Parts: sequence; structure tokens; C-alpha cells
Amino acid sequence: LPPGFRFHPTDEEHVLHYLCPKCASHQIVVPIITEIDLYKYDPWDLPGKIKHTHTD
Repeated sequence: LPPGFRFHPTDEEHVLHYLCPKCASHQIVVPIITEIDLYKYDPWDLPGKIKHTHTD
């Protein structure tokens, strides 16, 4: 991603561009959204599983 890019989608954008295709079993290839099996980890381990950096 280019420097200065910020990822702050609206709720509507989440539903239209991610959740609807995901529910329809379409493969989602978005390198900035980490997809993991939540049942494999304890809740306190989840923040360490994020692939992107966040600077606010």
C-alpha cells in the first residue's frame, strides 16, 4: 500500500465488500484483513495474530 494509506471502511462498506461475498463462499483476497480460526487461540493471543501495523 502507498504511504499514507488509511483503512477505515464504513459499516456499509464492510457488509457490501467483505461480508456479503464471504457469506456467499467467494474467496476474499484482501492482504490487509487477517483471517484466522478463532477457536484455535485464546482471546488474549489474538492481537498478536494481526498481520498489518497500525499507527494512530
